[in-house]
Amino acid sequence: MSNANQGGTSRREFLKTTGKVAVASAVVAGAVPRVHAAENNTINVALIGCGGRGTGAAANAVSVNQGPVKLVAMADVFEDRLKSSFDNLIKNHADKMDVPEDRKFVGFDGYQKAMDCLKPGDVAIFATPLAFRWVHFDYAIKKGLHVFMEKPITADGPTSRRMLELAKKADDKNLKVGVGLMSRHSRHLEQLHARIQDGQLGDISGMRAYRMVGPLGSAFSEKWPGDATELQWQIRRFHSFLWAGGGAFSDFCIHVIDHCCWMKNAWPVKAQGLGGRHYKNNPDGVAYVDQNFDSYAVEYTFEDGCTFWVENRNMIGAASFYSSYLHGTKGSAIASKHGDCGPPCSIYKGQRPEKSEMVWESEVAPEEGNPYQNEWNDLVDAIRNDKPFNEAERGVMASAVTSLGRKAAHTAQEITLEDMLNSPEEYAPDVAKFTMDSPAPVQADAEGKYPMPMPGLLKKTEYPGLI
Repeated sequence: MSNANQGGTSRREFLKTTGKVAVASAVVAGAVPRVHAAENNTINVALIGCGGRGTGAAANAVSVNQGPVKLVAMADVFEDRLKSSFDNLIKNHADKMDVPEDRKFVGFDGYQKAMDCLKPGDVAIFATPLAFRWVHFDYAIKKGLHVFMEKPITADGPTSRRMLELAKKADDKNLKVGVGLMSRHSRHLEQLHARIQDGQLGDISGMRAYRMVGPLGSAFSEKWPGDATELQWQIRRFHSFLWAGGGAFSDFCIHVIDHCCWMKNAWPVKAQGLGGRHYKNNPDGVAYVDQNFDSYAVEYTFEDGCTFWVENRNMIGAASFYSSYLHGTKGSAIASKHGDCGPPCSIYKGQRPEKSEMVWESEVAPEEGNPYQNEWNDLVDAIRNDKPFNEAERGVMASAVTSLGRKAAHTAQEITLEDMLNSPEEYAPDVAKFTMDSPAPVQADAEGKYPMPMPGLLKKTEYPGLI
């Protein structure tokens, strides 16, 4: 595939409000053959990327309430992960699975083989590290498949632009695309969003989001042990490497960033930030070699001057604080009490989120309380009833905004969203050609350490070795 739209793009084009893609999709759908499952047809699903999140997405897929869905193929770079995922799913969803040994695929070409098991109108799940997202999305579009892809979906400018072009191609084929930003499918947050649009907070003038927790996932890595290729090891430790997963800030903060921007109905136009590697040692004092800071503080600014503060900490023994807040001219709100979208949402008549000041609290029926299941119910409903549904553009923008904050902290510069989206830096340009023996996109030095951010010293790039 050619790297489409590699030139400059105006801010106006990139800062389109969410929903415009859906409108365009509805127009296009009348002019092209429709690809959707009939009401009584089984929708077959292929899982590409069999880690914890992929396994969870597959479980949600086969648990929808709008007709039969069956898992028929699985693929992963690593056989052990595929086996673990299969064993987990078969325990609880045996009647929804038809994945014989000849439809289990291992290796970098497994995604093609898994999708080749599907027919147009079926669904491919992408839960691999984000570097592979555009490659898999491109193939799914060519096959006429609907898609559910996990977040983040990009980490740099070139892949963001490429994914936006692919989103348009998906619209042209009337394909439905879900993105794993489940906060947008929280019925609690939907209620809060509706009240904000009704003016109950007035104009939003400030927002705050915090993800202050201990070390999580694979964001903290010790020296490569040499028991597999360096590339394979980096993929298993994808949170540690910006090319693979966008880094800790991008992957872990994207939900609170996304749902706050949703409440504002806008994306920020610039960011500045700071952070550092304060400890970055394991409990035995051995230095970690990953590319992440262990703390981030980012200030986003919207076109109307509204500021949005996001703080992220990943330190052993530090206080835990994980929530998001909105401040308006008529009052304030808690979007998430704890976690990515922890209910209930609430509105307060003043700027202090105290119970005595609360004027409204969200309430949702138990069967609609799981946003992970809701996002799949909504996607399958769109497929079966041919409703406009393409979350790819919004997924790109949410990913780009988190990357914007990360890069601002890593460079110690104020960066615009336009500059982020138009950046020429591509962190894994050869990802479509990877084999099990390919060199890793970043290489360790003689001490086993990887290129790290150098704020202020490197002002235009996140780490040494990038263009």
